Amino acid sequence: MNRAPGFSLSRRGLIRTGVGASLAALGFGVAGAQTASADVTATKRFDLAEPSYDLFRSKDTHGARVQQSFAFDWVNKFLFVATKRSGSDESDGDLCINKMDFDGNYISYMHLNGFGHGVAFAALPSGSGTELWIECDANTSGYGTALAPIRYTADTTLASPAAAAAYRPIPGATEYTCSVDPVYRRMIVRYHTRAGKRIAVYPLSAFETRSFGSPLVDFKQPTIPGTPQGYTLYGSYMYYLTGDAYPGDGTPTGDGNSYITSIDINKGTLTQGPVLTKAGSTLHHREPEGLAIYRTDAGEARLFIGFATGVEGDRRSSIFYKNALV
Repeated sequence: MNRAPGFSLSRRGLIRTGVGASLAALGFGVAGAQTASADVTATKRFDLAEPSYDLFRSKDTHGARVQQSFAFDWVNKFLFVATKRSGSDESDGDLCINKMDFDGNYISYMHLNGFGHGVAFAALPSGSGTELWIECDANTSGYGTALAPIRYTADTTLASPAAAAAYRPIPGATEYTCSVDPVYRRMIVRYHTRAGKRIAVYPLSAFETRSFGSPLVDFKQPTIPGTPQGYTLYGSYMYYLTGDAYPGDGTPTGDGNSYITSIDINKGTLTQGPVLTKAGSTLHHREPEGLAIYRTDAGEARLFIGFATGVEGDRRSSIFYKNALV
């Protein structure tokens, strides 16, 4: 795929354990609950059948293991890539957060021990720094059971915060991840209940003030085939990434099985897809890992798609984007 010309990215009532009684009474976040509300104005969506373009390919990160997801600080113009921490087991929930520029040049790292799997997270501008909203308090399977705001601090190691210092906005949820829509200023949360995965959408201000209240939307995640590899939100549509690395030694074989699906969050139903993406199809290994939204200085919204690429012991980060709205 080709780099599009002129690429320039633009710059910027709840206690922690939940709104228990109030949200439970409304039916939020409990097993079998229906869509809580549909209070998001309809917007345009990305046409997933249109071509993808390069942001960068095969860039080094601090460790040698695969990336899991990535997020943009849209004010300070930095990219944060979460990778598995070298030397840790999958069940440990240990992550390495890589700070990079938009050309994919590595700047610094931060180790987060015991936080989670890293399927998705958000990077919120905070003055000249960045506050990461990320899963924490990993369970025995290595998935985060709460969300926490973490000030990115270069070249440091942080243990997961104690349960009392974490946020669990959905009563009854046992796992959490999140992703930000910087254009419409909302946060999407994917969480697990006894009945399976569900999706909630909040105003971004709920996370900035730590006062969550009722979500704008809450619905059961529709069934989408394939291995889940990331998600994000733009306006009234959720985007969901699935797929696997090339089999065997990772040598490129055909177009792979990486698919993107769009979901109408007001209806909780599929809008387009799954649609095969061929972005970076010639890259070695090519495991789909992460989605994120950004808007350029010129006002163009873009849906970014991440891949872990490269050989065993030297995995790299590769990121592409789509920009056609319908």
